[in-house]
Amino acid sequence: MTDEYQQVNRVGVIGGGQLAWMMAAGARALNIALHVQTPSNEDPAVKIAQTALIGEVDDAAVTAQLAKQCDVITFENEFIDLSALRQIEGQIYKAETLFAPSLDALSPLLDKYEQRLYCDRLNLPSLPFTTLESKTELSSLAEKVASLGLPLVLKTRRHGYDGQGTFILKTLADVEATWEKLGYQPVLLEAFVEFEKELAVMVARSASGEVAVYPVVETEQIDQVCRRVIVPARVGPEIDDQVRAIATTLITHLDFVGVLGIELFLSAQGKVTINEVAPRTHNSGHYTLDACITSQFEQQLRAVSNRPLGSTDLKKLGAIMVNLLGTDSTTSGYQNQCKALSEIPDAHVYWYGKKRSRLGRKMGHVTILTDSPSDDKAIAETIKAVEELWYRS
Repeated sequence: MTDEYQQVNRVGVIGGGQLAWMMAAGARALNIALHVQTPSNEDPAVKIAQTALIGEVDDAAVTAQLAKQCDVITFENEFIDLSALRQIEGQIYKAETLFAPSLDALSPLLDKYEQRLYCDRLNLPSLPFTTLESKTELSSLAEKVASLGLPLVLKTRRHGYDGQGTFILKTLADVEATWEKLGYQPVLLEAFVEFEKELAVMVARSASGEVAVYPVVETEQIDQVCRRVIVPARVGPEIDDQVRAIATTLITHLDFVGVLGIELFLSAQGKVTINEVAPRTHNSGHYTLDACITSQFEQQLRAVSNRPLGSTDLKKLGAIMVNLLGTDSTTSGYQNQCKALSEIPDAHVYWYGKKRSRLGRKMGHVTILTDSPSDDKAIAETIKAVEELWYRS
């Protein structure tokens, strides 16, 4: 593009899952045409895109074709081949298309170990960590484990999500056996933290440097998969300010254009540490579709298309988001639950239209708006009502 701040209306999205699908309302509001690159015609975003190019998200040759249809290309997930995209970057710029966020901004975030190193350089709070690169480091495994203590957390450095590739291990033998099962691929080892709460925050930044931070939220995980998000987080102003400062510092130093999500731990002693960074819209921000003036999805489109960022203010005092996870291997039988959930006052149900279900797969979510976000009993009762409807036998 000749003018880096000129508004554009053709946005390419690498990835066609539910995160791209949820861009639809924002795209309509902004008069933006979406073009997606996605592995299957059955992926959710195919039905809302102006065009869909079928190909794996790390297939740079397909991305080169996508570039011909777009003014800018953004990302729904981080499972890309960065080196391959760099090889075609010159060709893409000649077509007056650029990536947002830039490949340089993505580079330190795609690998969990590189994330940790980057946050350390910014003096952002992280847990003690180290890495194992290959089987040649078996001889130093015991020493590295001892430096962190047990239990510890082992994570694959790439391509892990929804708890996949993350293991909480209690003994040295468990660490060695798990790494062997992973084929001695590069992994991150980090200290295990006894946390009081898990927090998250979404933050957006435009090419002009405008930053917008969403409310800090509280997440509840079961089996390392997010089940619930409580908005805003039930924390004091000092913690809220600290999380917002972390988000602003990180996105600014990255020169990141778009939306990113940060997951954090809060210890019983009030210490905040970063868990992971997602360089995209995130499950912990789905509540914004109905609870905020500008959803995270519209905000991403605003940022990458050089439009002013929208307000992140809540429409009501708070919200509760509950993920609707698959309970079997079919998609039949969910319609009745969705209908029952939609009858809850101030409830907004989203069904992602996935053709196949499996146990624990995110099939949709429901957000309930509330004016009592500090009422622990009311929050618990709302969550119980939703989950009893959804998981009833």
